[in-house]
Amino acid sequence: MKLKTKLTLFNTLSKVVIVTLFVALLPSVIKNINRNYTDERLVKQKDKLLQIVKERGIKTYIEDGQSYGSYLPLKEEYISLDTVENNYRLDTIQDERRVIERDTISYRILSHTFKVNGKTYMLEIGKSVETISETTGPLQNIALAILLGMVLLTIMADLFYANYILRPLSLIIKTKLIGNKFPSFNKYKEVKTTTSDFQHLDISIHQMIEAIEQAFQKEREFISNASHELMTPISIMQSKIENMFEQEDIADELKVRMMEMQKILNRLKSITKTLLLISQIENEQFLKEDSILVSELLQDIYDEISIRLQDKNINFELIVTDDILLVNVNKFLLFNLLFNLVNNAIKYNKPDGAITLTARVEKGGYSISITDTGIGIDAAQLPYIFDRFKKIKQSLLQDSFGLGLPIVKSIAAFHGITINVTSQKDKGSTFTLLFPFNILKFL
Repeated sequence: MKLKTKLTLFNTLSKVVIVTLFVALLPSVIKNINRNYTDERLVKQKDKLLQIVKERGIKTYIEDGQSYGSYLPLKEEYISLDTVENNYRLDTIQDERRVIERDTISYRILSHTFKVNGKTYMLEIGKSVETISETTGPLQNIALAILLGMVLLTIMADLFYANYILRPLSLIIKTKLIGNKFPSFNKYKEVKTTTSDFQHLDISIHQMIEAIEQAFQKEREFISNASHELMTPISIMQSKIENMFEQEDIADELKVRMMEMQKILNRLKSITKTLLLISQIENEQFLKEDSILVSELLQDIYDEISIRLQDKNINFELIVTDDILLVNVNKFLLFNLLFNLVNNAIKYNKPDGAITLTARVEKGGYSISITDTGIGIDAAQLPYIFDRFKKIKQSLLQDSFGLGLPIVKSIAAFHGITINVTSQKDKGSTFTLLFPFNILKFL
């Protein structure tokens, strides 16, 4: 249900409730108004009569102990004046019945005693209750008609104002959300409004759309480059290995090596799938439900790259000072993270070089460091090594860090891991991973 509809329904229902309560209370309200008005009129009549008595004397109404009575033709009102006992006191306004010429009539009666020349007199001024009630019906109808008219007028005003005030919001929804087909966005057009909340919403949505557009663009570039850089060479290598297996004179030892290569290629295929889903990593769509010992994870890395180490005659040293259990992690992604770092350490190392992998507890958490004796990275290029598809020029080798380090960065961010890099030209580099305490379980 639209916001405008909800506001209209609320305003309408609230007014219906108000009208219902008003109609329910209206008879008693009108009755009280009539009664108060009648009481005020009776008091004024009393004051007027007392003023006449004061000015002209009591004989104006009573002579020789007689009583005084005055009635309108239809017995709607009456005034009576009579003597009473001296110690009698009364000053009230109440409903009472009176028998007048054999008719019993209900009156609203003001009763008041006063003294004149040492004698006490009782004054009664009455007005027929039926006469008082005659105005109740018309007053109720007039009040109800006015109320209904005001309610209808306010409903129309509320509807008009809701349409007016919410028009910018409707435009934002239609043009910025419903009107756009993700990830293809239209050029930004500002929605004109004087409401600061809608202005802020419009700007925020525009900024969000720009960020999403950039993310989609990076994802498209990522998928294209990943497919080009990894899938094609992997397919070629697999095809060549399969052709070699078909040769009859191939040695058994070579077959074993080829099977190991085939295993590595399968691992690369798995990494490629991870590359194609890198956006899911950044959007935290991978599960973090695994637990693994650091020593086991590092041993798996060594088993994977041992052949390449032998090929380049690189000395590999694994130092696990403090073993620890990593919890609430994704084992597959962590393997890819470390594999990419060690793979780069081999790729950019010197012949007969060395790689040291150290794991230990530190003050800020748990660290794993990969140190190599390779060609190093220029200090000016260090800030850019984690950028996707950023080519880093080396003095000894023209190559690209490709997608390895961007994958490392994405996986590290996914697990809350901090990466620090130090490097010296022609001396080597050190990549240090600092694991947060929330994924550590000390043994």
